[in-house]
Parts: sequence; structure tokens; C-alpha cells
Amino acid sequence: MFKDELRDKVWNEIRQHDLRAFSKQLTPEVFAEAARRAQVRIGCSALNLVNLVWLGIAKAIQHGATFAFVLTTTLKLLEDQEHFYSTPLGKQKKKAQRSQQQGKNGKKKKQSKHHPHRIDPTELSEEAFAQARQRMPLGFWMALLTLLAERFQHDHPQQLNFKGFRLLAMDGTTLTLPKVDRLSKHYGIPKNGSRQKAAPQARMVMLILPGVRIPIAYEVAPLSQSELELAGRLMQHVQANDLGLIDRGFLTYGLFWQFQRRGAYFGTRLKKNFKYKKVKQLGQKDWLVEWTPKDSRGRWKDLPRSMPLRVIHYQFPGFRASAIITNVLEPKRLSREDWVRLAKDCDDNGKFTPGLYHRRWEIETSFFELKVVLKTKHLRSHTPASLEYELAGRVVYYLLLRWLIVQAAEEHGIDPLRISFTNAVRELELMRTSLVTNPAHWARRVLLPRLLARIASHLVPLRPGRHYARPKDTQPKDRGHGLKQPASKINNRVNTKQRNNKRKQRRKA
Repeated sequence: MFKDELRDKVWNEIRQHDLRAFSKQLTPEVFAEAARRAQVRIGCSALNLVNLVWLGIAKAIQHGATFAFVLTTTLKLLEDQEHFYSTPLGKQKKKAQRSQQQGKNGKKKKQSKHHPHRIDPTELSEEAFAQARQRMPLGFWMALLTLLAERFQHDHPQQLNFKGFRLLAMDGTTLTLPKVDRLSKHYGIPKNGSRQKAAPQARMVMLILPGVRIPIAYEVAPLSQSELELAGRLMQHVQANDLGLIDRGFLTYGLFWQFQRRGAYFGTRLKKNFKYKKVKQLGQKDWLVEWTPKDSRGRWKDLPRSMPLRVIHYQFPGFRASAIITNVLEPKRLSREDWVRLAKDCDDNGKFTPGLYHRRWEIETSFFELKVVLKTKHLRSHTPASLEYELAGRVVYYLLLRWLIVQAAEEHGIDPLRISFTNAVRELELMRTSLVTNPAHWARRVLLPRLLARIASHLVPLRPGRHYARPKDTQPKDRGHGLKQPASKINNRVNTKQRNNKRKQRRKA
């Protein structure tokens, strides 16, 4: 196995400058444990697995830049400092520059940029990075994400539970990818799109902690695989006494029994034409029922023939009637009010206390933050392996940002969901240069607390139950020919109609 201790040391130091905002989360122990779980070796080179994780996160921060630019950004920031060449890193850079200018025989050294033992240990070619990224196992990313989620839950247990349950939310989405033949062949294109014009898409299902919007795990696959298949893979992360809030697209007998076997619980909206047998009334619009689904294909022949469930009916003014189905059968554990309470009911501290099922919408906000704010819908990679690498960097970066938001919220006594994610991203980007260039002790004692205070200062207004009237169409309507009639013609037609109505009234009189 190729080793380069000097370049490994140099690039580890560069990485530590760039990840100071997350130094408490991304510790050497975390990386070592992730490597052990993934059964891989971190390596000893400039492009070891830890540095590849760093570069993936750096690309998520600098989403508008290319990977070639990201490789040199941190070093450029350090080089611009006044006393850079008096630091150990600067001395290595200066020594390499002298060696390049003059060799042993007085002539300038010539060396291929692909040579593994390059003269300057701070240089890293884009080709070497591209090859290392292709070989990086996705299992290391997944192990790191799971481990970080576990560490977060250990450090912030008060953010997870609702009446003894650990709340989870699961849902799926699609990611639009660059129009590249490799991605189209691997992931596929939507059925309603033409083969020549439509962009490829990937299917993604994610599992999060809705109270803080922290992702626990995710699965990405071609469009040929259904969301139910991906949801089945994520069930390994569900534990006993978890309460999963899932979209009604996941309402299947098999998935329900996967929750049941793990000693976990679920809640979802009831589909239309869902047939069940009422067994007992537990309260007003609250029923204990028995579900015996049809199984003509024999998919659930190894499962019990029926399942006891609970159906809770509700209707809010101005909305159609709906119902929630769950396997939490005892009203004492979770009442009907716990399930369907509106977000407009807030406590004295101004904290949102919506009904449980409505908390599932937090994952929709997570998808928005991940796809729109962090620009995940503008991925640049052109191969499946590099795209998975780029996406994994975005998800891990999203988890770390959400962790910072929770830290800021707890230090200032705020609900984490009240803090603006968009402004938190801006504050971190604004302070990134200072974190990279200042001494480690200054960043730890002054800059990081200042960053948390600035993040906590951006609050989302408390607007439960808000409603906006649909704006009236004041513009002329398109008549189907791509042209809109001038306002003068419309006004003339209206005036003519009014005059005709007045004439009719006079005749009747």
C-alpha cells in the first residue's frame, strides 16, 4: 500500500485548519471508530479517508466551486498570512520551492505532475484526487454519518424524546442530476420525460430526528428501485420504542410489521379506501381496529394474517376530513390530542407543540434545506461513484450544521427549530476565513462562541397557523397561443359588456 508520511502530516494539518468549526464533532476517535465499523483502513497519505471526508465537506461549503479549486483554497488562505513561512507548514512549502528552483547539479528539477513522490508536499493534483474519490468506499461515509448521529443523541438526549418515545421521520424525494450518459444509464430518467431532453434522477429516502432535523441515515438508488425498498434498508436504524412518522406512501403491511418486530411504533395518514374492521371505540373519533389486507401475490405469507391498529379521525376547519393510523394502541400513552393538535397551540415559552403527525413535515423542511439552501439539486459529478461522494459530503455537512444550531439554541435557551438555517449557513461561511487563519486557541475560545451567538441571533418568526390568501390574477390570461391580450382590449370588452347590461335593464323597465 502506498504511504507518504510527510504528505500525510502536511495535509492533516491543512485539514485541521479548515474544520475548526466542527473540531468537537470530527475527532480522531470518531474517524477511527467509523473506519473500524466500515472495516477499512484510513491510510497514510495526503488523500487518506479522513482527508477525503474533509474535501467532501469543503465542497459542500463551497458549493459553487469546482473540486480543483477546493483543493487549494485552504492553503491559499494560509499563504496570505504575514507569518506563514515561519510556521512548520510554511517552512515545508519554502523548502520545496527552493528544491524546485535548483537541483543538486545546479539545474532546475523536472518532474511529472503524476509522480507519487512529488517535491512539494503541499501540492495535490486533481487527477490523484479524482482517482482516490472513485475508490473511497461509501460504507465509510455511512458509518461516519451513523456514528455522528449516535454521538449527537448521546450529548443531547433532551432533544429527542416525546413522552418516552424517540421521534423519527421518514420520507423520500428525487434528486435531479446532470445530463450525463453515465448517470442516465445508472439512475434512469423519469417515465414522463423524453429520452433526449429529460435529466436523470436518483431516488433518495432519509431518516431524521424531526425535533432537531438531524439526519440519521439515508439511501440513494436508481429510479427503478421503489421508496419502499429503500425504506426497508433504513429499518436497521430503527430501535425499540422508536416512533416513526412516515408518509402515507409507505403504508404497507410488510413495513408495518418491520416496525412491530423491532418493538417500534409508527404513525401515518390513512389512505382512501383503506378497509378495516372496527373492534372497540377508545374515545371520540378514536377506534381500535383490525386490519386484514388482501395478499393475492403472497408477499406476506410468512406474516400474521391481521394486525391490530388504532385509527384516529379528525378534521380542521377549512380542510377535508382525514385520519391517522398507528400501532400505539393505548390512549394513555398517546392521546388523540397528542396526535392531531395544531401548531397554533404554543406554550408559554413560544415553543411549537404541534400534533405528532404534523411533525413529520420537518423532514420536508430538511429536504428543502438540503436541496435548495445547500444546493444539492446542483450536483456537478458525472459518474455514480463521484456523485455518491459529493452527496455524502452534503448530508454530513448538513448534520454538522444542524448540530451547531442545537448547540447555539441550548446555550441561549431557544428552540432549535426557531433558528434560521439559511442565516446559520451564512454566518459560518462569513467566519470561515477567520477560523482557518487565526491560531487554534483563539478560534476555540473566541471565534466559536461568537459564531454560536451569531447563529442564535437569527430567529424564524413564530407564525403558527398562518394563512395567505391566493393572489388574484391581475394579468391578462394566456389564450393558449403564447400571447396575452393587451389590457386596453380587455377594458374595452368589459366596458362594452357593462353598456349592454344597462341597455337590457332599461328595456325591462
